[in-house]
Amino acid sequence: MPSEPDGRSGRGRAWAELLRLPALFSVPGDALAGTAATGAPPTSRTLLAIASSLCLYEAGMALNDWADRDIDAVERPHRPLPSGRIRPAAALTAAGALTGAGLALAAGAGRPALAVAAPLAATVWAYDLGLKHTHAGPLAMGTARGLDLLLGAAATTGRTRQALPHAALLGTHTLVVTTVSRQEAQGGSPLPPLAALATTALLTRLVTRRSAASTNSRRQATAHARTGPRARWHPVQAPGALLTTALGAAYAATTARPYFHATLNPSPPLTQRAVGAGIRATIPLQATLTARSRGTATALLIAALAPLGARFAKKVSVT
Repeated sequence: MPSEPDGRSGRGRAWAELLRLPALFSVPGDALAGTAATGAPPTSRTLLAIASSLCLYEAGMALNDWADRDIDAVERPHRPLPSGRIRPAAALTAAGALTGAGLALAAGAGRPALAVAAPLAATVWAYDLGLKHTHAGPLAMGTARGLDLLLGAAATTGRTRQALPHAALLGTHTLVVTTVSRQEAQGGSPLPPLAALATTALLTRLVTRRSAASTNSRRQATAHARTGPRARWHPVQAPGALLTTALGAAYAATTARPYFHATLNPSPPLTQRAVGAGIRATIPLQATLTARSRGTATALLIAALAPLGARFAKKVSVT
């Protein structure tokens, strides 16, 4: 018979698996990237948006397993609900409580934030309870991630228009990862991971290309020094542009090999590995979008979450 500490440890691990805690490291960057897109620095309202995002994300995790408990009993009997380590009623209660907490935190950040958090929560519940197994499932998940980025913009400044392009890019990434995840239990066609690989390449190009504003700023930052009889021009790239390029490369590198392997062999293990890489790649993508908005310090903070997420993912699966 297990001792009390062992029993508590077992319950804690079961909840960590249910809530997929390592995936939480991919959440704060949404609000921070949304804030950076507006040109405003993070504030206490940004922190409320992050806390709201974390609650709504975990609500979705708990609700996901509650809705899929019968399917998991066949395909993944080791999951917390089918294995009996967590009761279905407890998972559903947690989903409701976390949703309520997320909306309350968003309300604390102001009406604009709540106006984004409410449809975000509705999208999460609609996805888990009905849309997941339809063709609209990946689009719903991508919409949820895009709304999460807009939540940061709305909470910090009360505006979301400037953050819409970044929300679309992040939502597209989530859409393709979700599409690949639909066949992670049984394997399937090589087309989804191949499409994800191509989409990642396109997104990398889009988030690292020079915008008109950044091009002008670099032209203004061009330095020229005269050495010898000839004048030599030494273009100096802004640190933000260099960081954007580096983070964009990190984003592409995180997913390239797993997507390629899943394309060659779309078996459940390789597909699950590709999905995990896609989730982890969310962090460098958020950091790239933030650096692109000249949020250098914030981008580095987001990027620092990636190794932490990868470390904890070795203990608890993110899929």
